[in-house]
Amino acid sequence: MGAFTTLDLVVLVVYLGGVTAWGAWLGRGQRGGSDYFLGNRDLPWGAVLLSVVATETSTLTFLSIPGVAYLGSLTFLQLTVGYLVGRVVVAAVLLPAYYRGELNTAYALLEERFGTGARRFTSGIFMVTRLLADSVRLFATAIPLALITGWPYPVSIAVIGVLTLVYTYFGGIRAVVWVDALQMGLYLVGAFCALAVLQMVIPGGWGAALADASAAGKLAVLDFSTDPTLPYTFWAGLIGGGFLAMASHGTDQLIVQRLLTCRDLKASQKALVGSGVVVVVQFALFLFVGIGLWAYYEGAAFAVPDAIFATFIIDVLPVGITGLLIAGVFAAAMSSLSSSINSLASASAYDFWAPLTGTRDDARLLRIGRGLTLVWALLLIGVAIAYVPMSEDATAVEVALTIASLVYGGFLGAFFLGILDEKAEQGGVILGMACGIAVVTSIWIFATGAVGWPWFVPIGGAVTLAVGAVASRLRARGREG
Repeated sequence: MGAFTTLDLVVLVVYLGGVTAWGAWLGRGQRGGSDYFLGNRDLPWGAVLLSVVATETSTLTFLSIPGVAYLGSLTFLQLTVGYLVGRVVVAAVLLPAYYRGELNTAYALLEERFGTGARRFTSGIFMVTRLLADSVRLFATAIPLALITGWPYPVSIAVIGVLTLVYTYFGGIRAVVWVDALQMGLYLVGAFCALAVLQMVIPGGWGAALADASAAGKLAVLDFSTDPTLPYTFWAGLIGGGFLAMASHGTDQLIVQRLLTCRDLKASQKALVGSGVVVVVQFALFLFVGIGLWAYYEGAAFAVPDAIFATFIIDVLPVGITGLLIAGVFAAAMSSLSSSINSLASASAYDFWAPLTGTRDDARLLRIGRGLTLVWALLLIGVAIAYVPMSEDATAVEVALTIASLVYGGFLGAFFLGILDEKAEQGGVILGMACGIAVVTSIWIFATGAVGWPWFVPIGGAVTLAVGAVASRLRARGREG
């Protein structure tokens, strides 16, 4: 046991090089935008299921979730109840709407119902939010690389970003999905390895660790408090987590794009609901890693919460295993980052470039898509570097989820207005989304701590629904009068 060794470095380099090359190879034979962005709609649901889980959690789960348990308890797990419920609602309500037409992005559904303005407004908001949230993910992954090499964070971020760009540029969504599936398996193996090593290095093993954690109140899972300032309660998990899952998995191009690569509606529903079950198990696994780390380090303070598990991997795990786990961290992050790059390029190409230029040439969309892939990769790297000075206040997973939650309520409200309210129209829906996002953002900026972030989506969704419905009716009356 000890520091990062030459063998670990060899394992890391070989693995990352192999994954990058494989991902690029998977993109062979692409002929158009449909291949590049939707995998020709023939990917197996099992691979898509694993890709969905890896995309939404990957590095944030690997590095940040142990930090959440280290600093707190197991109450974060309550969110997964809502995550599963929200997926079931999306599978029953939104997915059938997507599969009724040949839609190529999540926001094409809004265009069918309201018009191009609603589609572009929502897609534009998605791009800004995804850029900010996934830049935080990229920063989190640079932590272990910086610890290993001694490189500054900006250099570490650039290295990971460039490697990801290579296989995303050439491989498209097919590479993204299959590499995601591989990486998820690897980082789950890494978590089990960490649990086994913790058994050996904690005095008294897991029995003593759990006894100490129980005495300190760290094994608490359920908290039925109705205090809205607390982010991890049963009600925040069920309601806030449910709305968050409905928004992220039903309206966010990052996830919806994967679901649209399935062969049919039934396969897409299996991938979505199955991913919810896997997420429950995954979060529990990494939270227990955090409990073990708390016992091993005896609750010592760390400058950056996301560095806790990374430090343990480098300093404690056996030679070779350290390299494999660090490779898992990088590769998982690369798969998540590649998902973001590809979805941003897809939204840019289909929601903006193609309609504005009138292009329907699928081969040309492939060329444009690759160019947009390059642009978004560079932007993500740049914003991740800019995040470095702000990284000490919270775990990256909480920062990323908070940023996403600022707009998810507006997205979800718009989609439900389109499905449930026959009188809703484009101008009213856009105003509703703008108000929903503005209200939640104002709470976040001016009333920090007054409301826990899991409540942002229900609040934003409620405001969007109310304002959108009322504004649509007032606009209709104005036209009639």
